[in-house]
Amino acid sequence: MSPRTNDNATPDAAKATPDDSTVGATPTENTAKATAAPTPAEDTTGAVPVEDTPTDGEDTGVLPHDSGTSEATPVEDNTGEAASVEDTGQVVSGGDTAKAASGGEPSAVASGEGTADVAGVADERVAAVRRLSQSQRRWRAAQLGFCAAALAVAMTAGAVVLGALRDGATTPAVAPVSNGVSPQLLASGDLDASILALQAQLRSQPKDFGGWATLGLAYVEQARTKGDPSRYPQAQKALDRSLKLRPGYDPALAGRAALAAARHDFADALKYADLALEQNPYSERALSSRIDALVELGRYDEASKAADLADARRPGVPVFTRYAYVHELRGDVKTARRVLLQALDTATSRGDVSYVTTALGQLAWSQGDYHSAMTYYARALAADDNYLPALEGRARAQAALGDRAAAIKGMELVVQRYPLPQPLVELGELYEARGAAGDAQKARDQYTLVNAWISLAHSYGVNADLDTALAAADHGDHKAALQAARAEWARRHTVHTADALGWALHVSGHDAEALPYARKATATGYRNASFLYHRGIIEQATGHADQARTALKAALDLNPGFSPLGARKARTALKAAR
Repeated sequence: MSPRTNDNATPDAAKATPDDSTVGATPTENTAKATAAPTPAEDTTGAVPVEDTPTDGEDTGVLPHDSGTSEATPVEDNTGEAASVEDTGQVVSGGDTAKAASGGEPSAVASGEGTADVAGVADERVAAVRRLSQSQRRWRAAQLGFCAAALAVAMTAGAVVLGALRDGATTPAVAPVSNGVSPQLLASGDLDASILALQAQLRSQPKDFGGWATLGLAYVEQARTKGDPSRYPQAQKALDRSLKLRPGYDPALAGRAALAAARHDFADALKYADLALEQNPYSERALSSRIDALVELGRYDEASKAADLADARRPGVPVFTRYAYVHELRGDVKTARRVLLQALDTATSRGDVSYVTTALGQLAWSQGDYHSAMTYYARALAADDNYLPALEGRARAQAALGDRAAAIKGMELVVQRYPLPQPLVELGELYEARGAAGDAQKARDQYTLVNAWISLAHSYGVNADLDTALAAADHGDHKAALQAARAEWARRHTVHTADALGWALHVSGHDAEALPYARKATATGYRNASFLYHRGIIEQATGHADQARTALKAALDLNPGFSPLGARKARTALKAAR
């Protein structure tokens, strides 16, 4: 998320494993501790996803869904405010796609007036991204104009790309689980059904603070799994309603932490996690969000202590996964793998199995073990054949193994269903690497969609300058990339922000300034081939030939297929350095 945050589809677990996580084993040795202190009862209402539910007398918008829209039913509570709970929404099709997607119309978050029109615009934005992905040739002209407007909005605003570009960009191999909803619901496709059920409950019980907290978490989950950031403002309203009905309610505070992390506001995520833990020191979501926030703020020593504390209080898959990542950041891949394997030994639900095996697949891929990665992805997809991270990971491993046709087919499937920045960029690079007739335009189409999504995400309060910097540095405006990278570095000093700033400086022609950041990115021992590649190229540009050869060789030895384009450039640079 952010590299390793909650975007792009990695589940979480509360109890059974949120989002696609699991119940876990208890690692030993320098991994998580096996014993937990007695755990006070924790309110678990927050684990059930829900669909469109307006709050505070305001229609919160239309949720894209397959079914039709039923009439909203207003509900009153003793606060005198009405909240309408809408069953489902429709994706608006047709209309002025370019204008809506570029932010030329007001967003659903803007005001309570004209909500129906605003919601239509919000859905139009989501629909635009998806339609463009499915009909590239037919909409090519619209895409280009759309891109220009969207890019202007996104880049001048600091640009936002939700999710991370794994290894080839910034995402760590072992992704932490998101703080969301029960994984069984997602794995079986029950999320929408559960949302409808909760809506019915809130119509009859509008003062159900637990239901509102659950709804907020569900919206965060829905945004993550469906690539629809319009859920975030609605998530905030639902969580705020819960806190208004019961101030200090720890599941709602933990929900606010998860929401802040999803929007990449990690300072707020830490604040809300701490507030939740003041109310309930054993809140699994809050303990997990606190680790995430500290990691994403670059406070690695504190994150390690937070992981130890979380393991002592609430050992389980969410904590084990984060514990593994903290070790991975220090180069301790062995411990990271052992923790994940122990978690897998205890996984029983489909959500648990798909999440943990995908994390193992990502870790194996990042270390160049592509056959093991394929085995783990196969197991994940046997548990849930629609699990997005496993589908993405499998395509990535296929590309690394040289099966480009299968990789492109797999990534096209992912993009058709979830047109998010990471798979869009990777698909574009696969097209460029193949170089067949029409592939250059196909690649540009994918980068156009990334820009469209940036505009959409920004309009709903998502901040991811880090990922924007990387995407723009390789496939866009170098000036915008540098602006975004500097802005993100000003907010937080992590290995990922150091790498992004160093690379943005390099492509902008500031190699001497770039070198210290490239070296900071690898200073913790984090084994990331993309970071090593960036460092090697920058060292070569600054006349450090020996160090450049060492870094480039290390990148290719570690993960020779780390990027369809980057790996090829690394080999070319290494040959030239010799």
